[in-house]
Amino acid sequence: MARIAGVVLPNKKRIEIALTYIYGIGRSMSQEILKKAKIDFDKKTDNLTEKDEKNIRDIISTIPTEGDLRRKIQEDINRLQRIGTYRGIRHRKGLPVRGQNTQTNARTKKGKKVTVGSGKKKETKK
Repeated sequence: MARIAGVVLPNKKRIEIALTYIYGIGRSMSQEILKKAKIDFDKKTDNLTEKDEKNIRDIISTIPTEGDLRRKIQEDINRLQRIGTYRGIRHRKGLPVRGQNTQTNARTKKGKKVTVGSGKKKETKK
């Protein structure tokens, strides 16, 4: 069971895929790391030697991942909000930031649809 960057990697997966379980590492970054460490992409995680794990850890330590990366992204968003940019205001309002249509879509960002009323006024008895 390999533990790299505070993440336990799954045993039976190829190391190329297992590295993507670390926040901030995708497929291309994973391949780049394995090329630098001279490890075969098809090697399973449970077949890694201690030397291979150490090489991977050393390479990953130079890349911002997990908590450091999350903190940096949050700081960037806070900076945008503080200086009042368009993107910062969109973040603050909980709307899509990158120009997507919001009239019918954007449910993921806006949250559950809230219906105000039926639109008809109710007749009151006198």
